[in-house]
Amino acid sequence: MQAIWLTKHGTGDVLEVRESADPVPAATEVRVRVRFAGLNFAEISAKKGLYPDAPKPPCVLGYEGAGVVDAVGGEVRGVKVGDRVIYLSRFGAQADTVCVSESQIVPMPAAMSFEVGAALPVNYLTAYHMLFRVARIRPHEHVLVHMAAGGVGTALLQLCRTIEGVVTYGTASAKKHAYVRSHGCAYPIDYHTKDYVAEVRRLTEGRGVDLVLDALGGRDWQRGYDLLRPAGMLVCFGLANTNAPGKRGILRALRVLLQVPRFSGRALLDDNKGVAGVHIGHLWHEVELLREELAELVALFERGAIEPHIHRVYPFSRASEAWAEVEEGRSVGKVLLAPDA
Repeated sequence: MQAIWLTKHGTGDVLEVRESADPVPAATEVRVRVRFAGLNFAEISAKKGLYPDAPKPPCVLGYEGAGVVDAVGGEVRGVKVGDRVIYLSRFGAQADTVCVSESQIVPMPAAMSFEVGAALPVNYLTAYHMLFRVARIRPHEHVLVHMAAGGVGTALLQLCRTIEGVVTYGTASAKKHAYVRSHGCAYPIDYHTKDYVAEVRRLTEGRGVDLVLDALGGRDWQRGYDLLRPAGMLVCFGLANTNAPGKRGILRALRVLLQVPRFSGRALLDDNKGVAGVHIGHLWHEVELLREELAELVALFERGAIEPHIHRVYPFSRASEAWAEVEEGRSVGKVLLAPDA
């Protein structure tokens, strides 16, 4: 088995490809020969020691991937050898052979490539869960999407297009505006040159928006809350503002965490607004909920309503380059990892 190991926390090249014996599936497990594994912002944070949920190094990270079943445990009934599947794993997914519970497997339709299968779970589950389960978005609402060119941002824009009359505003650097427009963003905002709060107020003639989807954290959560119309909702799903290359990252992270606002029940009552949080990694025990949502996403793909954008595929041996591309904000859509030939 080949896997990408985080050898220690750090900002340099601390990733290493190692080989070990193939895992053997337990009675209720399925073994998957992985074609592609996903890379998410959580792994970027984990590499620097800023993701408390991650296992201590040395460890294998990763939540998702796609491949072919090559062995099943004695109690597995719904999956067979040769099936093409998407898998979910709470870490350990960035390997060429993965054992997971049968409940963490979703069949892939014949028309879906392994690249799309690996790109779908985390980003699109996060987006779908926020829009349809938490915010319960309605037609003709106005939505602000932060980091609109990223994996979750792309998924949010595409899913918003499935709802009649929804208007989207997206923060992204100017060079990514054509990309976010192509995925449905009506009003891209260059956060490098414009205050997105002032720009959203200008575009909405002072009314603000119904929904803010914020992966930034810190004081931006308060700014997003202040942009909400009555009955609006802020959904917090990340702390990207804690990310900074180099040794100053830890100090920046602490500063951002200190800027996180404290929302009181009384203030929410008086303002007629809502605040929610989404962390898909903390829903792993809700297996049926995640499987249901992932099956709905597969159906949307089959109808042509969504299509993950694959920015680039890196072999395991170039994993450090993949991490750097995501960390430095050079990617759009999804970055994938593939076992070395």
